[in-house]
Amino acid sequence: MHPLLRSLGGLFESNKPLAGENKRFGAIEVDSNMPIFRHPRASLETRLGGAVVAYEFKRGQRRTIGFSVGPDGLVVHAPKWVALHEVELALQTKSAWIIRKLGETRARGQRLADQQIDWCDGVTLPFLGETLTVRLQTDPVPGAGAQALTVGASGPVLRLALAPAASPDHIRDAVQAWLLPEARRVFVERLDHFAPQLQVQWRTLALSNAKTRWGSARIDGTIRLNWRLVHFSLPVIDYVVAHELSHLRVMDHSPRFWDTVRSVVPNYADLRRQLKGDTAPRWA
Repeated sequence: MHPLLRSLGGLFESNKPLAGENKRFGAIEVDSNMPIFRHPRASLETRLGGAVVAYEFKRGQRRTIGFSVGPDGLVVHAPKWVALHEVELALQTKSAWIIRKLGETRARGQRLADQQIDWCDGVTLPFLGETLTVRLQTDPVPGAGAQALTVGASGPVLRLALAPAASPDHIRDAVQAWLLPEARRVFVERLDHFAPQLQVQWRTLALSNAKTRWGSARIDGTIRLNWRLVHFSLPVIDYVVAHELSHLRVMDHSPRFWDTVRSVVPNYADLRRQLKGDTAPRWA
């Protein structure tokens, strides 16, 4: 067996969690500054590019060795007949890609944790490229009832007719109840702006709450947009809207599709990277 590779559950046994994390992973000496990426269901471990990687290992009916990196870490899939030293060789060959993806995934997870909203009086959240402040007041908002948007010296302020001691769930629900129609209003405005330019006609708008998908389009003219897009700037929203409307002309992601998007949003590539790189607040 390769000196940097150790099986903790046997070659064909089901995967089992590693023992408690120590300064030493099996035969691998771990420096105090060495990054450690540990899958909760790890059954094998190795050292890749100055980092220790404990990964979930799965054998199955497949022809090649495959790697996938998700929130839990690295998962390696291998054919039943492949020897472990071949798996190690493949890991070393792809080490730069694996470490980069593990680092990106960890950083994104940290950003998600940092974006957790603490629902209370004075909480702030991004809204159309600005910082929206939520304020609670016992009396109804004059002329607006339970909700009103005002513009203060530091940006927009959403005033809610709620007691200062309102529960986090109550505050969250009240903010969402205000944001949903705002999202629909903005989306309809941008759909009506881009549809004539693309010479398409959208028929129905549905708001989505998907965790990983920002929009979708159907050939019948139905557009679904994630309401949480209101946390991004208007140019980013425009990119998503133009993307989905372009699917009414080209239902794939061929070069012709991207040319269609570019015709109305020339800098779509920059906005696409921004959408992937930025993190919307976590609604929990």
